[in-house]
Amino acid sequence: MSTAQTSVQVDASDSAKGIVIGLVAGLMFAAGLVFSGMTDPAKVIGFLNVAALFTDAVPGQWDASLAFVMGGAVIVTLIAYRQTKPNGEHSPALDANKPWFAQRFVLPTRQDIDWPLISGGAMFGVGWGLGGFCPGPALAAWTTNSDLVWFVPAMLAGMWVANRVKA
Repeated sequence: MSTAQTSVQVDASDSAKGIVIGLVAGLMFAAGLVFSGMTDPAKVIGFLNVAALFTDAVPGQWDASLAFVMGGAVIVTLIAYRQTKPNGEHSPALDANKPWFAQRFVLPTRQDIDWPLISGGAMFGVGWGLGGFCPGPALAAWTTNSDLVWFVPAMLAGMWVANRVKA
């Protein structure tokens, strides 16, 4: 009597190892946000204060330091993204490679620009400019910044509502 065996490939993100690796990656990301100053709303608002470059009528000064943080991230992303194709046809350098903890690369395939993308981007930008926080730095600074006691729960509630409206 023989038994049929099935081969099930489990994504590492579903395993304990994947959860630990995700936690370590998240902590490294949070540390990078804190180290770069992205968790300081005054620094972020100073970066967004581009008008201060052109006139003295605008209070404050432009702080270019976050441009280097963002520029470094964009350069790394551009190089990696150009090497990985959503249809699985990667550059020759990646033919034998795959992500460390997944079976394959998964990239977005949508290319259209719709109203939810435009309105969501606008709301994100306005919120970032007014509050000085985007979601990652807000979560990283939540335990050390008392101003975020209501910001983070409101942000999470807004994400939940947006998800419900979208569905």
